[in-house]
Amino acid sequence: MNTYKGKLVYITGGSSGIGFAIAEEFLAKGASVLIIARNTEKLQTAQKKLAEKLSSYEKGRIEICSVDISKFDDVSSVLKDKLESVGIPDILVNGAGMAYPNYFDQIPHDIFVKTIEINLIGTWNVISTVVPAMKTRGGHLVNISSMAGFVGTFGYAAYSASKFGIIGFSEVLKGELKPFGIKVSILCPPDTDTPQLEEEDRTKPPETRAISGNVKLMKPEKVAKILLKDMQKGKFMILPGLMNKITYVLKRLLPGLVFMIIDSDIKKVQKKLKERK
Repeated sequence: MNTYKGKLVYITGGSSGIGFAIAEEFLAKGASVLIIARNTEKLQTAQKKLAEKLSSYEKGRIEICSVDISKFDDVSSVLKDKLESVGIPDILVNGAGMAYPNYFDQIPHDIFVKTIEINLIGTWNVISTVVPAMKTRGGHLVNISSMAGFVGTFGYAAYSASKFGIIGFSEVLKGELKPFGIKVSILCPPDTDTPQLEEEDRTKPPETRAISGNVKLMKPEKVAKILLKDMQKGKFMILPGLMNKITYVLKRLLPGLVFMIIDSDIKKVQKKLKERK
């Protein structure tokens, strides 16, 4: 049963990566999308790519919106206009984010602050603007965290801090929004083949690369399909990939074992680095 046909979906970070794949998947199911991002040129490119495929999809429309989600006043002004002109969404997906992996003391202060502002505060800004309108009719809220949002990952001090925050925020919203008929889900993908991951590889420490190698790289299209499938099932925590699921369970039940495995990987890499010197 296609529960997404005719629905309106707002997607932040929808111009590329997982967000773009989610937009494409919703369109394929007959939904309409509003993709939200900062870069107008990237938004227009994404809109064009989606429109080229739209003929093979069920009828839906593609809207775009340029705004920096880290700026509350801008978000409030721009998205309130969209709520009037485009409509109140049935589904809100918060996927905009950034990452700058490095040893924590080599992450510039302004980058740490920017990461928190975009990933966590930006999510708050969008939700605080859009969800009050959704309360009048119900719907589904999806916040995108990460595997690094439930396992503190070497090299991701800023990113993990922001993504842990999203999980905590979402757990609060799950209870607060239930009386209004709004379901809440958290998507926690492992490393996914996106432009953001390519950017991360420029500064990623060797220890981080070793840890990441334990989990198979996923395609954004696969992540998007799993998201829609698990949303339909009403799942709160959505964990694409078998190893991702296993890690989540182990972290909850046997956290010492998870850190023992991680520490072993780190020790091996650091030993090799010392031998090269």
